Amino acid sequence: MARRLSANTHCRANSESLVCPQTIVIPKGKVAGPMSMVDSEWGSALTRPSSTASSAAIMLGVWVITLTVVNLVSGAYSPGFKVLWIGFLSGEHGASNIAHDGVSVVLDDVVFGLLGIVLLALGSMGMSKAVEGGIASWAGSIPQGPVVSSLFSSEGGISRTLASWLVLLGLTFYLYWNMFVQIAWVDPGVYAVMIVFVSFGFGIHAMADAES
Repeated sequence: MARRLSANTHCRANSESLVCPQTIVIPKGKVAGPMSMVDSEWGSALTRPSSTASSAAIMLGVWVITLTVVNLVSGAYSPGFKVLWIGFLSGEHGASNIAHDGVSVVLDDVVFGLLGIVLLALGSMGMSKAVEGGIASWAGSIPQGPVVSSLFSSEGGISRTLASWLVLLGLTFYLYWNMFVQIAWVDPGVYAVMIVFVSFGFGIHAMADAES
C-alpha cells in the first residue's frame, strides 16, 4: 500500500520498514559534461598566445617601423616623394604622396609609426607568454629554426631546403629592388613578386611541420 507523507512524496511500506525513494540534488553550475569540456578546450586554444602569430606581429611591426623611418629620411614612395600612409592605404591616389623636402613629420607618419610600435609590442607580449624566455629566446633560436638551418642543409628534407631558398630569394628581391633599382618601397608589383616566393616558402615549411 502507499502511504502519503507529503503533497509530492510517496513511500512504500512493508512489514519491516518504510522505504522512500532518494532524491539526488545536483547544484546548479556544477555539471561539467563533454560539451562544456570541449568549449573550455576551444576557448583556451583561441585565447592562448601563439608563437606563430606573435612572430608574425613582431616581423610586421619591424617592417612598418622600417618603412616609417625610410619614408621620413628619404621618401618611400619613389625618389624624392614620401608616402602619405592614410591616403595610400585607403586608395586615394591624389592624396597618397607628397614631395620629400627633408625630414618632416606629418600625421600619416605618426599614425603609421604608432601602428608598427603597437604590433611590435603585441608580438613581444604574446611571445613572452608563448615561449619561455620571451622575445630574446625566440630571436636567439631563429638561426637554429628550420627556415634558416635548412638553407645549407638537407637534413630536414629537400623540400625544406627549397622552401628556405624561396623565402630568401623573395626577401632579397624586395630589398635589392627597393635599395638599388627603383627605390620604391611600396610598389605593388614588387610586393606581388616577393609575396609569391615568401608565401610558397613558408607554406612548404608549414606542410612539413604538419607531417612531422
